[in-house]
Formats: sequence, structure tokens, C-alpha cells
Amino acid sequence: MTILSQQAVTTVGPQSTVPALKTERLVLRAPRADDAAAMTRLLADRRIAINTARIPYPYGIADAEQFIASANQFDGEATFVVTLDAVPIGVCGVEPREGGPEVGCWIGVSHWGRGYATEAVRALIDHAFANLQHEALQGGTRVSNPASRRVLEKCGFQWTGVRLSRIRAINSAAPTDRYRLDRRLWLSLKSWSCAERVA
Repeated sequence: MTILSQQAVTTVGPQSTVPALKTERLVLRAPRADDAAAMTRLLADRRIAINTARIPYPYGIADAEQFIASANQFDGEATFVVTLDAVPIGVCGVEPREGGPEVGCWIGVSHWGRGYATEAVRALIDHAFANLQHEALQGGTRVSNPASRRVLEKCGFQWTGVRLSRIRAINSAAPTDRYRLDRRLWLSLKSWSCAERVA
């Protein structure tokens, strides 16, 4: 992961900038108002919403605008739009939660199966530990979502158990596998990071 620049975002919280991160194939950058239409198109597929905790379904332009307006408002939070050749293909982020900061990622269905989620999450983890100074990260995925489980496991997360989590798109709770990655383990896994940080 390479930090391209400190990119200003409009927020009212303490974090007024988030960096743009570059991986081998992707650029992760702060959400912008003009991302709303692309996010709405990507999230028109119910398969994404039912595998996340907080994305509603159906997903409309007002939902995207609200998400963009509320991103990156807290210390320790970093929300990124994942882009491929400057086109949004998903979102990833880390945000403070009860029990510790949690990572999340979704990628548009037409881009599934190509390793983009793993690539984005690895850059996000590097940023969370190296720049945001988190000591540990949490992650979760529905037990019925083996692809997301594989992403977390490939990124070094260790399984900690199963719990019920509220899934907004289905208006119900569902079992989720819970994972944790601490800084010590991340340091031992740093060999999978493919690029050095640029000051």
C-alpha cells in the first residue's frame, strides 16, 4: 500500500483528512458527493445488502448521500471508496465500535471473485495499524458468506466465535462469524504488504 496524498474531505468531526491509498490495482480514496450514483447502482443488487449489517435494501440515492455525508467524522475512522481505473467498485472502512474498531468491505457483484476485497482490506489494515494507531481490529461476516470469511482469514484475522447480528436489509438477526486481528500478529504478517508507505 502506498499513500498517494492527504485528501481533504468535508466533515464536522476531528478527522478532516483521509489519505488516498494505492495498491497494485486499486485506489482507495475518501467518498465524494459524485459517488452517490455509482454506489446506488452497485448496491441495487440485494446480494450485497443481505451480507452486510447496515446497508438497507432497496438502496436509493438518498441512502448513498447520507452515507457519504456521515463518513470520516470520528477519530480512528477511515472510510474509503474502492476504485478500479478511477471507477468506484465498492467501499471499505474501519470505524470505532463498541468492543473496538471494526473493518468492513463490500465490492460490487460484477467485480466478485477477482481478489479486490482482499487487496482493499489489506491496505485498510495497514492504514489502521500504521497510521490510525489501532491496537486491534474486529471483523465479522454472516456464516452464510464463505467468500467474506476467506477475505478476513487471508488478511490474518483469527476466528473468535459466532454471535447474532442485526442485518438491516432483512430486518432480522442472523448468525455472524466474528474475527480479530491484533497489531502483534499484523507485524508478523507484514510480508503480504506489497508496497512501502510513502511519506
